[in-house]
Amino acid sequence: MKVLISDTLSDAGLEIFRQAKGIEVLYEPDIHKDLEKFKTIIADIDGLAIRSGSKVTADLLAHAKKLKVIGRAGIGVDNVDIPAASKMGTIVMNTPGGNVVTTAEHAISMMCALTRQIPQATASIKAGKWEKNRFMGAELFNKILGIVGCGNIGKIVADRALGLKMKVIAFDPFLTAEIASELGIEKVELNDLFARADYITCHTPLNDKTKHIINKEAFAKMKKGVFIINCARGGIVKEDDLAAAIEAKIVAGAALDVFEKEPVDPSNPLLKLDQVICTPHLGAATEEAQENVALDVAQQIADFLINGNIVNALNAPNVSGELLKKLGAVITLSGKIGSLHGQLCKESPEEIRIAYYGDIIKHPLASLTTAILQGVLKPMMEEGSVNAVNAPYLAKDRGIKVQESKISSHSDYATLVEVTLKFKDSERVISGSIFGNASPRIVRFNNLFPEARPEGHILIVENQDKPGVIGKIGTYLGQHSVNISRMQLGLDEASGRATAFYNVASDVSEEILSGLRKIDGIIEATKVYL
Repeated sequence: MKVLISDTLSDAGLEIFRQAKGIEVLYEPDIHKDLEKFKTIIADIDGLAIRSGSKVTADLLAHAKKLKVIGRAGIGVDNVDIPAASKMGTIVMNTPGGNVVTTAEHAISMMCALTRQIPQATASIKAGKWEKNRFMGAELFNKILGIVGCGNIGKIVADRALGLKMKVIAFDPFLTAEIASELGIEKVELNDLFARADYITCHTPLNDKTKHIINKEAFAKMKKGVFIINCARGGIVKEDDLAAAIEAKIVAGAALDVFEKEPVDPSNPLLKLDQVICTPHLGAATEEAQENVALDVAQQIADFLINGNIVNALNAPNVSGELLKKLGAVITLSGKIGSLHGQLCKESPEEIRIAYYGDIIKHPLASLTTAILQGVLKPMMEEGSVNAVNAPYLAKDRGIKVQESKISSHSDYATLVEVTLKFKDSERVISGSIFGNASPRIVRFNNLFPEARPEGHILIVENQDKPGVIGKIGTYLGQHSVNISRMQLGLDEASGRATAFYNVASDVSEEILSGLRKIDGIIEATKVYL
C-alpha cells in the first residue's frame, strides 16, 4: 500500500513508515503547492499524511478513489473536508495529544511579551534607539485572566497563569463549578468575564457559536485597558472590531497567533498598529511537538493500513478491524446519536445513560459507548481534541456520570441504542436503530417517534400543532432557496407540540434560522450536521 506524505515530516516519523512492512512511502513535502500534480498522484494512494500546508478539499478527494485514511500531524483539521472524506469511507485521524502543552505555553509567552512590549522594544533597539522611557509595562501579578474555553489547552493555560499568581476566571458552558474549583479557578458567565478580566485569552473551537464571539458588542462590555490574546483559531476575534477597539483605547494591546485569512493579508489593519504583536500560527511549532505528532501520525496510519485498527479518528471510533466488520453500522449510529445530543446541548449534562438492546449485547460495546461520548463532547471542546481514547476521561473530568445497561431484547427493534442526557432541570432521550443491513435511523426524540435519517444538514423545528405551520415553514425555506430533501414529523398529543426533522441540501445561515424562529407557531428551530 502507498502512503503519500504531502508536508514536511520529521525523520522519526518517516522512519516508522519506511520500516512498516507492506507500505511504500512517497515523500513529497511540496506537492500541495502543485494541485494538478497532487490530484494525479493521490489517485493511487492508500494513506495520506499531512500537516497544515495541505488542503484536502472535496475536489482533491474526488481523485482519491483508493484513499483509506488521512492522518493529520497535529490537532487542527480545518484543512480537511471531513464530510467529503466520510462520504468516501475515508478515515480522518489527528494527533491531539502532541501539542497541547506547546500551544498553551505559546499563549502564556504571547501574554508576557505583550505586557512588557518585548517585540516593540527589540525593534527599537535594532533601529539604533534607546527608548527606555517609552516602553512602560505592567505586572501580571494579581491581574485577572479571563479564559474563553476551558478545555485541554485552556486548563493548561489556567495552571500556568496560577503559577504566575494571576487570578483566573473562565467561561465554558460545559465546565462545572466543581471542576473549576478543583482547578483553582472561578467559573463565570461570558459577560461577567468581559467586565472583570484584565487579559482575555481564547481557547475554543471555531464554529457557529464561537465565530466572532469577541466582537464590537463584547469590547463595549470590557474594562478599559484590557489585553486580548488569541492562539486558538482565526475568526474567534472579529479583526475589524478589534482594530477599532484598539484605536478607541478600549483594548490596550493584542497578541495574535492566528488570523481569519492565512497567510495574513499585508493590508490587514491590525498589522499597522504598534499595540499588536503577532506570530505566523506558531502555537504548535516546537521541536518536541513536531516530533511527537510525526511519530503519532506515522504509527496510527501504519497500524490502520496493516491491521485495520483505528486510533484518534475524528469520523469513526477507535476499534479493531475485526469488530468494525461486525458492528460498523451500529457504531456509526451511536456516534450520530451522540453528535445530535452534543450539538443540541446548551449546558453540560450531569449524566449520560446509555441502554443497548438486542443482539448487539453479545459483542464488546466499549467502542459504541466511546462513539457516543465522542459525539456528545466534540461540540464542547477544542477542535480535534476529542477522540475515542480520551472521551471517557474527558467526560469524567467534566463531572459527567456515565451509566451503561444491556437488555437482551426490545419489543419493536432487533437492535436499539438509547441515549438519555440528564441536565440540572431536564432530560433528553434519543434512540436509534438500524434499518435493513446498514441504514441508521433516529426512532425516538423525547416523546416523539420519527424515523429520521441522521445524515447531512438537518433542521430540527419544534412548533405548535395547528393548521398551516408546516406550510409556512416550507414556504419560508423555499423563499430562501433552502431545498428540503426529506422530512419526518412527530407529534406529542399531550403537549400539543410537534417536532420535525428537515433534511436540507445545504447549510442554513444563522440569519435564515433566526427568521424561521419568528414564524407564528414556531417554538424553536435548531440546525445540526451529522
